[in-house]
Amino acid sequence: MGCLRSLVRRKQFDSSNGKAETHHHHQQLAKALTFPHLIAIGVGSTIGAGVYILVGTVAREHSGPALALSFLIAGISAALSAFCYAELSSRFPSAGSAYHYSYICIGEGVAWLIGWALILEYTIGGSTVARGISPNLAMIFGGEDCLPTILARHQIPGLDIVVDPCAAVLVFIVTGLCCLGVKESTFAQGIVTTANVFVMIFVIVAGSYLCFKTGWVGYELPTGYFPYGVDGMLTGSATVFFAYIGFDTVASMAEEVKNPRRDLPLGIGISLLLCCLLYMMVSVVIVGLVPYYAMDPDTPISSAFSSHGIQWAAYLINLGAVMALCSALMGSILPQPRILMAMARDGLLPSYFSYVNQRTQVPINGTITTGVCAAILAFFMDVSQLAGMVSVGTLVAFTMVAISLLIVRYVVPPDEVPLPSSLQENSSSHVGTSIRSKQPLLGKVDDSVVDKENAPGSWVLNKKNRRKFAGWSIMFTCIGNFLLSYAASSFLLPGLLRYSLCGVGGLFLLVGLIVLICIDQDDARHSFGHSGGFICPFVPLLPIVCILINMYLLVNLGAATWVRVSVWLFLGVVVYIFYGRRNSSLVNAVYVSTAHLQEIRRTSGHSLA
Repeated sequence: MGCLRSLVRRKQFDSSNGKAETHHHHQQLAKALTFPHLIAIGVGSTIGAGVYILVGTVAREHSGPALALSFLIAGISAALSAFCYAELSSRFPSAGSAYHYSYICIGEGVAWLIGWALILEYTIGGSTVARGISPNLAMIFGGEDCLPTILARHQIPGLDIVVDPCAAVLVFIVTGLCCLGVKESTFAQGIVTTANVFVMIFVIVAGSYLCFKTGWVGYELPTGYFPYGVDGMLTGSATVFFAYIGFDTVASMAEEVKNPRRDLPLGIGISLLLCCLLYMMVSVVIVGLVPYYAMDPDTPISSAFSSHGIQWAAYLINLGAVMALCSALMGSILPQPRILMAMARDGLLPSYFSYVNQRTQVPINGTITTGVCAAILAFFMDVSQLAGMVSVGTLVAFTMVAISLLIVRYVVPPDEVPLPSSLQENSSSHVGTSIRSKQPLLGKVDDSVVDKENAPGSWVLNKKNRRKFAGWSIMFTCIGNFLLSYAASSFLLPGLLRYSLCGVGGLFLLVGLIVLICIDQDDARHSFGHSGGFICPFVPLLPIVCILINMYLLVNLGAATWVRVSVWLFLGVVVYIFYGRRNSSLVNAVYVSTAHLQEIRRTSGHSLA
């Protein structure tokens, strides 16, 4: 029972202090970022070299001339998660992103798994990006054999291992930049991102000029706009959805933002909008230059220009790909130390990771550890086969953020915060019996007020019952989303079983959605976390659709990916049981109401005076 209770204990956010309460004082990160910095981080982390490759593969195999529509639908799907992130990041502006929100809204067990999955995502993501830089860099200098020997790839004799010194060196350079300070590293990322955006603008402008000269030949085809049908276009959307992953990096920088309630939603929204516009315009131009079936799947953009006699454009486009990869590499290195630091502050990881350098105000130990691990992986391993594991971490985080938003709106956690240990000794005389020790933050709801209608036989849910209905409805919608996604993707199931699962899942989803629409949202949501920030529209419909899309993509990632992820998650469960659960800052937590905490602080201040 003690283990189960530890899984549901929740960290509370003290709005008066603007931070999540723990028992340990910790150094704060530098408040140095504004929304232009966040846009640079968001765009740089999102636009990788994938856009230089994805457009060819998706157009040839799925979308055809409707490639731009695939990017548009994928962008709208990503925007659903971005809306959820925007509200929660402005409510709870602290390091940790999805881990932090899950710890406040769902519980320690889910938060641990989210944090553990994000560690895997950023490590493998950074290594994959670094491993892809050297081939593109070599192409700029004339070919695969044109890099200096010390940086070129080599195969270890007798072993099926190809080492990549260039990838490791680049990871160390980026790690060094991140150690200098968040403002310095963001400035460097902004320069690289700007160079990449200018290359994409060149592709759009020069490509449009060529298209007008040649008559947009890619759209004048007898197969029409949807050669693979609408289903092919939607399949293409699911593929290019992962080109939008990266805006969540903005949320992980929340503690370093000067005005988080305004700048975080702006940074997330504008960066995603810019990425969507650039993706769509590039895809419109490239499809117009070359018929979709004639695109080169490996180098679609440069080969499109080469087919029109502009050979030198290939060098510029390769330069853009290198810039995009370097920016994406920094976008993978930056957030992970913040995740490690947030987990270490909460006692779930060793305090070594919570150390913040006083001069640079950077979580230096976590940054160096992240860089060393990513460099070793990039040097020794071709981790492209593990890239699917990155998608698992991201999609699970997106799903939990959407669920957390529903909880914030309908089942607000009780107005209690953990009492710091330094104030516990003298607190009993001030708060009397209001202190409750070792209780999970699922506090009982005051159900003393029952609102009744004057009309005979009519009634309104009291606070306790409304929360129960809301909690069960959220659970029903999640179960329905999973059953619907699984049944829709499992073509090997017998027809009757598949349609039955679809029916049950759809029923659960519909009932949960109707109940959430009909009942009122919790009034306590207005004072939970920071108020006055961004408010997500169309709740509960928007987060529920977001959960459905993410679950569908998760189910379709493939069995091999899930086997690998399961091994990592099992290792995480072992670490949590033997370390995190016992060292959590909430192990001996004493909870008081926020008002009582302020009274204790005032009294303690007078006593010290």
